[in-house]
Amino acid sequence: MGNPLRTAQDRRLPRIPEPCALVIFGVTGDLSRKKLIPAVYDLANRGLLPPGFVVLGFARRDWGDGDFESLAYEAAKKGARTPWREDVWQRLASQFQFVPGSFDDDAAFDHLAATLDDLRERNGIPGNAAFYFSIPPAAFPLVLNQLARTGMADNAKSGGWRRVVVEKPFGNDLQTAISLNQLVDEVFTPGDVYRIDHYLGKETVQNILALRFANSLFEPVWNSKYVDSVQITMAEDVGIGTRAAFYDASGAARDVLQNHLLQLLALVAMEEPTSFDPNDVRAEKLKVLKAIAIPKDISKGSVRGQYLPGWVAGERAVGYLEEKNIPADSTTETYAAVRLGIQNRRWAEVPFYVRVGKRMPRRVTEIAILFKKAPHLPFDPADVEMLGHNQLVIRVQPDEGVVLKYGSKVPGTTMEVRDIAMDFQYGEAFTESSPEAYERLVLDVLVGDRTLFPDAAEIEQSWQVIDPLEAAWAGTKPEPYRSGEWGPRASDEMLAREGRAWRRA
Repeated sequence: MGNPLRTAQDRRLPRIPEPCALVIFGVTGDLSRKKLIPAVYDLANRGLLPPGFVVLGFARRDWGDGDFESLAYEAAKKGARTPWREDVWQRLASQFQFVPGSFDDDAAFDHLAATLDDLRERNGIPGNAAFYFSIPPAAFPLVLNQLARTGMADNAKSGGWRRVVVEKPFGNDLQTAISLNQLVDEVFTPGDVYRIDHYLGKETVQNILALRFANSLFEPVWNSKYVDSVQITMAEDVGIGTRAAFYDASGAARDVLQNHLLQLLALVAMEEPTSFDPNDVRAEKLKVLKAIAIPKDISKGSVRGQYLPGWVAGERAVGYLEEKNIPADSTTETYAAVRLGIQNRRWAEVPFYVRVGKRMPRRVTEIAILFKKAPHLPFDPADVEMLGHNQLVIRVQPDEGVVLKYGSKVPGTTMEVRDIAMDFQYGEAFTESSPEAYERLVLDVLVGDRTLFPDAAEIEQSWQVIDPLEAAWAGTKPEPYRSGEWGPRASDEMLAREGRAWRRA
């Protein structure tokens, strides 16, 4: 029975999950150590975890609970966003357990199932558990089959709720995505599947919806009558790091464009939902994804690139083919740019330019809405030489905020007009720092809120956009660009042919 004194509209009371377990597969990996364990500590430090909360780690290490606690301690202390409090950690660490085993080890999964059953009596957890797949995508089917075999995915058998969190990439193309969706929906009920895209957990991404639908200022001009074009950029200054095997098999389009950037595009272009019910929000995003039109001539409407040796932030950077474990003849792209359209009345004839790249001059993710120029300028042409398009720029990372660029008169005796910027920054406007994306998303999983999680239909529709691009690119060589540059020259030429240029991010 719910608390009769509490309402969903009361913001003074935080959302706190029921007593539950978080089972992390691949708990010794990078994602778990850098993101998940610090997020769990920060949630505990903010008082957002229930007293009956347990973390079960599963990985191929012959460790005991003490070894796992030591690893978790180092990871949490290094990655915590909130101040470190030893008393909070001690309470949390007392609820950490480790189950060693490989994914094909039936005995290990039987032991994991027995451990979850024991928690019902010992910790007062009524069968509630979320399974987090912090593992390579190739291992998903194996783990899913083990969860089905042991009955751990069965809500009725467990006596509580059982949920699964699946990291991207979700499949390698449309067919593998459909197969994986079918498997995960057979093992878990579809409403208990959380396909995580950590970009959707970022405050600035969620602010897109607030910016559009909580204000009367922007929505009237959020259409083809006023918008000239939209640019979505995700630039990274780093290379591929230790992800050579995965990255060379995937490339920039499958790794980032298919998920992060198409989700950003959907949020920018979607119609207003009737409510913020998860189903209503996803329905509007899906309409946009279905309306996306890829270039008729993909060779002219898209560009693939691969970074060469160069300099980034004053440091020497090797080329992609010199990276460790990358084949010398690899044709995998580290940069992708594509011109997309949206076939509906709101966005007809408005190009959406989307680009992603590694070894760029700096790290930045942003969405820029460029408005059409005024139809008539009663000024002397020389006075408006420095006047560009009005722009609304949503900075997702690292300098989270919103910039509005518009023309203003320069002080003086002449009517000279040039662009100025109004700059809103999260860090300056709010006293409370933004939580990490994984904090929000892990909490949402535990409380059962699926608003920020794409469903199977969105995933499959995204692959409908990417697969034709990949087919057209097959057998071609990516355009070279030096590390520290904003991508290949062909990318600039793609926009120049339409009288536009990439915004300087």
